[in-house]
Amino acid sequence: MSSEPSAAAWALDQVEAVRDDPAARLELIVRTYHGPVGRAPRHLPFRRAALSFLRWQLGRGVLAPLTATPPGSPWWRAVNERLLRDGCEAVARSGGLVGTPSSHTVDLWMYFVSDPSAQTWYRAHNASIAAAYLDHRDLADGESRPERFFLNVVLLRVLYAHALVAAPRLALGRLAWLGPLLGDPRLGMTGIFLSLSRVLPDRYPLGDEVAAYVAAERNLGQMLDYGLIGPRLQQLYEWSAKQLDEPALLECIRDGSPTYAWSFADREVWHPARRPPAIRAIERVLPPPDHWERR
Repeated sequence: MSSEPSAAAWALDQVEAVRDDPAARLELIVRTYHGPVGRAPRHLPFRRAALSFLRWQLGRGVLAPLTATPPGSPWWRAVNERLLRDGCEAVARSGGLVGTPSSHTVDLWMYFVSDPSAQTWYRAHNASIAAAYLDHRDLADGESRPERFFLNVVLLRVLYAHALVAAPRLALGRLAWLGPLLGDPRLGMTGIFLSLSRVLPDRYPLGDEVAAYVAAERNLGQMLDYGLIGPRLQQLYEWSAKQLDEPALLECIRDGSPTYAWSFADREVWHPARRPPAIRAIERVLPPPDHWERR
């Protein structure tokens, strides 16, 4: 019998080795995009979006050990570990290790390995993120109210970025032709949609109330979240649940209001009574379509 570990066991060992070393987490995700032999030119460009998001997390300190001062976030650490584990397991399987996949999300990463494209990358990446969100709702409940608000913002933005390349008519209406360019994770333009530094302060934990952060959000962020994404949120989550094969994702939205670790009774934060003229103009020019691609 072979003494080699299964791909899932090997991946878990890799993640456990870097659990309390944020810089090592970054190095590990870099290695996954180099593939099992250290050279994967077709996959390497996709690390751009992944590393940008991870560096932002490192800057905030959310991945710091729980024994640090201040400690990191149990929720952010767990979600990041799921993404790392799935990526490592896909690398191990493509390098010859076998065994039963630890989850269906690993299969989606294998599709990306065999056919690297913007669509296969987003489907794998977002499936790992969505699964981690759903698996760690108990940890999310332990975060502060402002942090829980932004956990929803993070989710809706990554789902929207996927729709830009895979369902551009849903994402941009009459400007659908721009979607694949704006959302391509290999290009810098996708930073507009995934950049959270425009919304969330670069520190952890957060203080103040949600209203203070919403008021401080830059114009571009407000137009994106409230003018462009907001009116199509229900459609976006329904589409994403099918694309990611994650029907429980619909538990994170209700009547167009995000509800991940967030009460539906507090939905007014997603639907401001007074919307700036720029947001109203976007809603008029780019309304969500009545129907969209259901591939």
